[in-house]
Amino acid sequence: MRLALGISYNGQAYQGWQSQLSGQTVQDQFELALSKFSAHKVSTLCAGRTDAGVHGLMQVAHFDTRLDRSPAAWVRGTNSFLPRDIAVQWAQPVPDEFHCRASALSRRYAYILLESPVRPSIEAGRVGWVFQALDLDAMRQAALHLLGEHDFTSFRASACQALSPVKTLQRIDISRRGAYWRFDFEANAFLHHMIRNILGCLIAVGQHKRPPDWLREVLLARDRDAAAPTFSAAGLYFLGPRYAAHWGLPDRTPAFDGLP
Repeated sequence: MRLALGISYNGQAYQGWQSQLSGQTVQDQFELALSKFSAHKVSTLCAGRTDAGVHGLMQVAHFDTRLDRSPAAWVRGTNSFLPRDIAVQWAQPVPDEFHCRASALSRRYAYILLESPVRPSIEAGRVGWVFQALDLDAMRQAALHLLGEHDFTSFRASACQALSPVKTLQRIDISRRGAYWRFDFEANAFLHHMIRNILGCLIAVGQHKRPPDWLREVLLARDRDAAAPTFSAAGLYFLGPRYAAHWGLPDRTPAFDGLP
């Protein structure tokens, strides 16, 4: 049986999703818990790898197993072996042709940013921070240059392993609630550090350090040195993939409603 699971996690204590020799990744902790619950070694694949310090609201992973247990048992049983900052939200059997990464139509991220003269305290590690005021209209105007299919080399980390820098950015929404800004991104796929590099550029525009049309120049340069420095990972959340309706998988988890 192939099983898909939705996982949420606070990424502050981990070196990203992908397994490493240190064992201090979300995947390492997740597979250890699955292996303890199922009494055999389990290896998983995920919909989108996240960096150190990045949070997940609905990471989706899948694996194959011979065990016949109910979805609720997989959720409760796996969670009993997981640390408190990682939790399986749902589990569901899927057909053998389902693949959490290849079957995804798109991937969604949100970045939560605090605009305040004082750095975050209670929200430390869970929000980004700027102390200078941001211009919403300027950032929205700049973001328009990035929508559609483009070569995003200027926003790609040097360690990126993607085969192609060409991605289709379907949506960038920018909104504000009180002192908190929210940036929503959706694309068919993202390059390593792509969102954090875009965010650094949008903030430079929002603080009037650069004009909105500068984003077009950065995009066309196809040169990482043309863009702003990589912004902090602290406020970045992987909202999860979107799948075709026929797979019958959840589109969101209760954790979505906890973001500003």
